[in-house]
Amino acid sequence: MSKEVRVRFAPSPTGHVHIGNIRAAIFNWLFARKEGGKFLLRIEDTDKERSTPEAIDSLLECMEWLGLDFDEAPFYQSSQAAHHIATAEKLMSEGRAYKYQKGEGVVTFFRMPWDLDKFSCIKQVGAAENTLHTALPVVLNESGISFGLVSKKGKAVPQEQLCLAGFRDLKLFNAADECVFELNDNIESIYSGEKTFEFADIVKMTFTRHSVTFTDIIKGELAKPMDSMKDLVIVKSDGSPLFHLANICDDITQEMSHIIRGDDHVENTYRHVVIFEALGADIPEYAHLPMIVNAAGKPYSKRDGDAFVGDFRTKGYLADSLFNYLTLLGWSPGDQEKVSRTETIDLFNLERVKSTAAQMDMDKLYNLNGQYIAEMSAEDFITLSKPYIQGFEWFKEDDAFYAKVATLMHTRTKLVTQVDTWGYFFTEGVEPAESLEKVIRKTLKKEGVANNLKALADAFEKIEEFTGDNIEAAIIATAETLGLSAGKLNKPIRLAATAAGGGADLLPTLELVGQARVVARLRVSAERDCI
Repeated sequence: MSKEVRVRFAPSPTGHVHIGNIRAAIFNWLFARKEGGKFLLRIEDTDKERSTPEAIDSLLECMEWLGLDFDEAPFYQSSQAAHHIATAEKLMSEGRAYKYQKGEGVVTFFRMPWDLDKFSCIKQVGAAENTLHTALPVVLNESGISFGLVSKKGKAVPQEQLCLAGFRDLKLFNAADECVFELNDNIESIYSGEKTFEFADIVKMTFTRHSVTFTDIIKGELAKPMDSMKDLVIVKSDGSPLFHLANICDDITQEMSHIIRGDDHVENTYRHVVIFEALGADIPEYAHLPMIVNAAGKPYSKRDGDAFVGDFRTKGYLADSLFNYLTLLGWSPGDQEKVSRTETIDLFNLERVKSTAAQMDMDKLYNLNGQYIAEMSAEDFITLSKPYIQGFEWFKEDDAFYAKVATLMHTRTKLVTQVDTWGYFFTEGVEPAESLEKVIRKTLKKEGVANNLKALADAFEKIEEFTGDNIEAAIIATAETLGLSAGKLNKPIRLAATAAGGGADLLPTLELVGQARVVARLRVSAERDCI
């Protein structure tokens, strides 16, 4: 690339950070790192009522947790307010913006340019003709043109305040096919606010259609007819700049080379490229990322499950696994699903980002997180999991014992928060979770199970050294005495000794629970219908 790559993540700090937004940050970060460019953070804090210091702190914490380091100091949009307003005034002085009464206030509009040939992003399409419904008048004033099209059922379909620049060479015709108005001859008086034209009984309009176009790195060539566009509000009636103006001004100030953002911004981009050129600035290259959707193909939201970065962190997901998973939502490195950060940077390019929506798959993320946990060293897993378990009343501080438990449970753990199921290693008795009561009752109430547990308790009590090998030998011997296969005893033993439906291998689990507690729990289970 001929010039330095400069990209940005530009969130509004108005609440929790959504995974869709942070995925955009990840893609910008990856692109900058791959191209040896700069990744910048711009905090768009102009919404004074909703932007809070707490939200900014949460944003910065999420980025730090995910390892998204930025290359310059955070850029606060609110610090540029004077520049934004000055830019609007400049556009007005050049005839590219105007003030107009909208509702109870006066707002500033950016005017889609009449001098179309001066804009590289505007292309001529060709001659166009619309049939109009006579129930609605054709009205032309400084804010645009309004008229009615004809629906398939013959009803009027209002078209209100479409930009005049989208109707170059406009001619209006009555039922006698007589041209009663030509826009080119009257554009100056309309733009000056001197004249408003209104016509009844117009049945047809002809004009030269133009489109705003840009090439999206992901989606390819995109175009939008100007006769479907409106002039754009850039300053509100209270004098504050809108997102469109502030965003573009800041992109120019920060010298953005590429804008990588969600494809919900495509409609904005059609207008933004025009404003860039109106300000005499180079248009950045654009890449619009596919939307993250649920199983029904709708935008993924909190209603579908965890949707904010903080939710995943709280639930016990690792930063590296969430980072890895979000990169796969819309981008593919090939056949791999688990890709290190270094590998991702080496493989990343925007051309391989898919243009279709990316579906959130929580099962895939869950299993990927388990892979990352399994690959941690035992020491790192002990350090990671310890703070999560220390908050439980049943936890007893014993570093050596905890290290043994964590080491045993390490590869069986998919989420760090699953330490909440390890209580049977630390408590005297055990109580099943409500979700397991039915299966425990069904298993332990079977005929003969109580006697089997009593026999096992007797056998375990006689073991001199309560090790996995000795436990296994006792189970096999007891099974032979009872006329059963040893495997038939494993599930009742686990349920009675741990009140858990699963976990690590049974023998080392029993060894860690300890002889006295295992024997006592088996006897208790044998003496009642269920735990």
